[in-house]
Amino acid sequence: MWDYTDSVINHFENPRNVGKLEDANGIGEVGSLACGDALKLFLKINPETEVIEDAKFMTFGCASAIASASALTEIVKGMTITEALKVTNEQIADYLGGLPQQKMHCSVMGQEALHAAIANYRGEDVVAEHKDDKIICQCFWVSEDKIREVVKEHGLKTVEEVTNYTKAGGKCGKCHNEIKRIIAEVNGTPVEEVKQKPKMSNLMRMKMVTAAIEEKIAPALQNDGGDIELVDIDGSDVYVKLHGACGSCPHATETLKSFVEETLRNEVSADITVLEAK
Repeated sequence: MWDYTDSVINHFENPRNVGKLEDANGIGEVGSLACGDALKLFLKINPETEVIEDAKFMTFGCASAIASASALTEIVKGMTITEALKVTNEQIADYLGGLPQQKMHCSVMGQEALHAAIANYRGEDVVAEHKDDKIICQCFWVSEDKIREVVKEHGLKTVEEVTNYTKAGGKCGKCHNEIKRIIAEVNGTPVEEVKQKPKMSNLMRMKMVTAAIEEKIAPALQNDGGDIELVDIDGSDVYVKLHGACGSCPHATETLKSFVEETLRNEVSADITVLEAK
């Protein structure tokens, strides 16, 4: 399972500044429920000093998304908006004692929400500004400009690193060659073509899912006093049941999505969705 710091766990279980800020004059909304993560940030900014006097958030996402949003609100309160615009996603991650590389996109989402909220306060139309952006990843609606930005800012070299920071390429994989092209253009390196994997048969998918659960997922859960049962596989939908400590854990949904699903996507196929069997 993910190696979360104590601070991440604390901000996930006891998030600060949750809820709607009724007198907010700067609101930023990023992500979408369809993509799996969504964040709405509310800022109360003093119009005379431009100091952020209060900040709250509402989010739908994993433990890292909740913790990152909680940390962000603590970081920016008391800053001027000029200072807040200099806050990086690395600062958010560092505030939490670090995030798993696969979860860095959560801190990036916080940074984007902050910029969107300040733009909203200034009366700028962020949506209109980016309406003509070329979308590279249709699954998570990530634009070419966004991928270029994170590749340049963080010195990214691989598709996996881009996925960690943006989620682009983390599902069907059809955009991997386009991401490779962007990485090469930004870094001035030769384009390395990603060979598309042949279509997987249902039998092969079933064998690989079963093996991944038995060899990687179940042992990890058993170490924490839990267990997992494979109930059914319907195309790319995998139905499982959690047992033991995992079955009664309040973070069971997080375990299914952030551990079980992502492990199967890495081991078997990027289009897998894990669902809890009723």
